[in-house]
Order: sequence, then structure tokens, then C-alpha cells
Amino acid sequence: MRFRFVSPYFPVAALTAAVIGALACTTATTHGGANPSEAPAAATNGGQIKHLVVIYLENRSFDNLYGEFPGADGLDSPAARAVKQVDADGTPYTTLPQANGSPFPVTLPNAPFDMTPYAPPTAATRDLVHRYYQEQMQIDGDRMDKFVSVSDAKGQVLGHYRTADLPVAQEAEQYTLCDRFFHSAFGGSFFNHFWLVAAAPPVFPNAPAGGVAQLDSAGHMIHDGFVTPDGYVINTAFTVNAPHPANVPQEILVPSQTIPNIGDRMTEGGVSWAWYSEGWDDALAGHPDSSFQFHHQPFAYFAKYADGTAAKKEHLKDEKEFLAAAAAGTLPTVSFVKPMDGHNEHAGEVDIMSGEIHVMQLVNAVRNGPN
Repeated sequence: MRFRFVSPYFPVAALTAAVIGALACTTATTHGGANPSEAPAAATNGGQIKHLVVIYLENRSFDNLYGEFPGADGLDSPAARAVKQVDADGTPYTTLPQANGSPFPVTLPNAPFDMTPYAPPTAATRDLVHRYYQEQMQIDGDRMDKFVSVSDAKGQVLGHYRTADLPVAQEAEQYTLCDRFFHSAFGGSFFNHFWLVAAAPPVFPNAPAGGVAQLDSAGHMIHDGFVTPDGYVINTAFTVNAPHPANVPQEILVPSQTIPNIGDRMTEGGVSWAWYSEGWDDALAGHPDSSFQFHHQPFAYFAKYADGTAAKKEHLKDEKEFLAAAAAGTLPTVSFVKPMDGHNEHAGEVDIMSGEIHVMQLVNAVRNGPN
């Protein structure tokens, strides 16, 4: 059995290709001093890979969890040491500003810092802004220096945990850690879930004007929204299909999508698959857990998996069915597993350790089962 661990900060579109590609060959950029100009070598599958499991977690940078991983391109890299965060005027901070109520002192230097003395992995921290236009402002023309100033969490964005304390990091030491693995699209979970399954953004023709972002002539945001001026859905929005929050007006629900997705490709190729979401059955029944996130269910946005379709019943399932299939040895060829906010390591929702423990339960369910 082989495991590959990537940063749980938004998957890249490469995973879409990898779901099919891994059935024929495997590639990885491993931790260590590899030359980034050299293409990774492909290893022939030889029929050994029978099952691929993608566990999708939430909103953590590589350095936040794995920055201290031995040999990784992390906190010891020249770039991590050189970049200084600046204020809105471009002046470097002397010390890191902190949000009101933050456990972190305002005396911390303008550099990455260990969060553990102030907020250990068993304690939840506040959420951090993660939206389409705001991330582009944070990147600041590749200077990477406005993550503090364009954030409601301020200096928390430079905090990191002690990698050696994290169960999943300890597991990764036995396998492969991809330290140059980035999310596909600017912004948050909704948009990047779409890039995972479709490598493309969803569309919302004739979206309500109040939800459409306004930009100036240079393309800078004047008014935020969940739809771009040219009709792409970029920030959190909910599908017209079930499940979606009961209190969302019908006119702002995203219409069913018809663009190709990897579910279509796998079905066409005779590859069995399922998207397993924790709390899915309760959400469909109309009594969702408070930690269930409707916008973390990308296939539900597609016409192919709309309400009442056989494909929805076949492919969109509850996480408990994944655990049962792992125990019985009946896993499909490809499994996507999406924990709820209580278990997905989302900042502001849950402490890191709860998510780490849940991930190891999922990994062990596979490792200890017939598959």
C-alpha cells in the first residue's frame, strides 16, 4: 500500500489528471533538494495500484503544518526567510499586528512564528479570509508580502505548528510528501473543489446584479461578489440541487452545471468511483449537522448528478459508506472523502488535532481492510 501526502490547502487541477493517470503510472515531486527544472520521473504502475483515495481537507498552507518537515522546501527556505510582510502603503511591519481577541502577542517579529505556545494544535484559532480577489491582492504581484495586511486574521497568517507534533506529518515520513503542491485557483474552498473535479470554474449566466463583483478599469475590485463580471462563480455559492441551505433565496442558487468533470470521464472509462461526504445523508434528509458545508460538494452542482438521477444515488454517498466499504473490501477504484468542518482542519471551525485524528482513522480504515 502506498500513501501520498500533500498540503491540505486546496487541491490543484493536476489531481484531476492524477485520478485517471495514477491508474496507469505514478509521479511525484518529493521532499528534498530536487532540481525543480527536472521533470519528475514516471514509475510504471504494473497493475499494482488498485484503489486511489483522495482525502480533501481545508485551508492550511504547507508551512502552517509541514514547514518543519525534514528536508522539505519549507520554513528554512531562503524565500521564507527573506519575505517581509508590508502594510497597505508598502511599509514593512516592525512587528506583526494581530486581530482583536487574538491569542498571539503584538511583539512577534515580522517573520514566521511557532503558534504552539499561544494556540496549541488542540485549540481552535480564528478563520482567515480566503476569497478570489483578496488572494490576488495578498500575492501582490508575486511579492507575496500582503498576506497580513489583506487579512482579517492579521499576523496569524504567519503562524505554524510544530510539524513533529502532528500525526499525519508523522505518517508522511514513511511515504511521500509533496512540498511544491499548490491549490488551483485563487480564493476559497468552493472554487477549488470545482477545480479538483472539473479543472474549470462554474458559470452563472445572468446572475443577480447584487452578487456580481465590480472592477475598475485596471481589474481591481471595487465591490466584492461571488460571480465575476463575465459570469464565473468564484466565491461561496450554493447549488440549486439538494442539499443546500434552506434560507438561501432561489434566485442566487447556482444553476446545474454541464461542463465536463472527472466523474464523467471515469464513468466513460469504466472506472468505479464515489464522492463520500461526512454528514451527507443527514443533509439530504433536511437535517444537516451544523458542521456540514453545502459548498464542499462539487458534484452536486452538476446536472449529471442532479436530484432524482441514478448517478447521484450511485456516486454521491455518506462517509460512513466509505468506512463500511473499506472494512468489507468493496472500495471503488477511486474514492473522494470529504470530512465535515469538525474534522477537516478548517481554521476557525475546529482544532487541528481533531482533524488529524480523523484523517488517521480514514487512513487506517483502508490500511486495515482487504483493499
